Amino acid sequence: MSCSHFAPLSSILLVLATASCFAAQSSYDLMERANALYRESRGADPVATSFNIANSYYQSGMYAEAAATYRKAVDYSEGKFSPALFNMASVYFRLRQYPECVAAYHRALKLEPENVSGWLYLGEAYSKTGDGVGALRAIEKAYQLDKSDISIVYQLSEANIALDDYDRAVAVIREGYAAHPDEIDFLVYLGDVYRLNKKYEESAGAYREALGVRPDDTATMYKLADVLAEDNKPFIAMDVLNNITQIKPDFSDAAIFLGNLAYDAKFYDRAEAAYELAAKQGNAESVFGFKNMAYDAHAEKRDDEALRLLRIAQKYFPDDVTVQADIMEFEKN
Repeated sequence: MSCSHFAPLSSILLVLATASCFAAQSSYDLMERANALYRESRGADPVATSFNIANSYYQSGMYAEAAATYRKAVDYSEGKFSPALFNMASVYFRLRQYPECVAAYHRALKLEPENVSGWLYLGEAYSKTGDGVGALRAIEKAYQLDKSDISIVYQLSEANIALDDYDRAVAVIREGYAAHPDEIDFLVYLGDVYRLNKKYEESAGAYREALGVRPDDTATMYKLADVLAEDNKPFIAMDVLNNITQIKPDFSDAAIFLGNLAYDAKFYDRAEAAYELAAKQGNAESVFGFKNMAYDAHAEKRDDEALRLLRIAQKYFPDDVTVQADIMEFEKN
């Protein structure tokens, strides 16, 4: 989400009459148009006039001038014209004047306390100041106003994670999933959150819950294998990775992962098969797998085996000079 928004739809109606003539003009033309608009509108509503001129400055990228002119609109309205306050806050964000941005959003939200987008933008502004608590409170307010917005669930969870409140993050995700049972990605995200908090069993459980709904989701299966390996359960992880390669043979990263785990477990036949599967898909990382196995064989004075493995790598990557050099070296022995 970016803070480059303009005023809410209700306020945009004020500038529709003039906005179209700004679209194809240069910055100089826009400034001249703004000045002309000001001259032509003497005696008109100063709030609307200042607001429209500020919008033209904004669209031309003249943010300092836009901020000053929005302030005029705010002053003329005695602080009661929320569109000018929202747009002024947006300009402050562009200028990286985040404390001023926060203050402007607070003023605007006093006038429109149910403006969900405003609370979200305030949360983003707070995050730029390093105030995680302020960001959390703002996003929590947006969430209370609109629990149907899936994106807010993720934002609120992230805000809680930033403050190490994983329990609240999990609760928000669960509540979001209960309200949106078709959003299976909530379960995947839940697995990510648990893993971030080093709760590996709970993480694996969440991934498995997601796979119960989408059993052939190889991306989630890969996450499951990864967390199982991190939880020192490599054999279960290998089974999951093997399933991935059966469902999606071109998922070469899964084949490499399987090969590495099998190699570490000294299941060399399984490692070789996995590396060759990856090599067939053009994954150059398989070369390192074959070379590692070849070096082990060489250390055990089994140079025939080392050469066999290197020639498999050469078969798929004939231009790899490192493989060629190793073959030449081992052939001397």
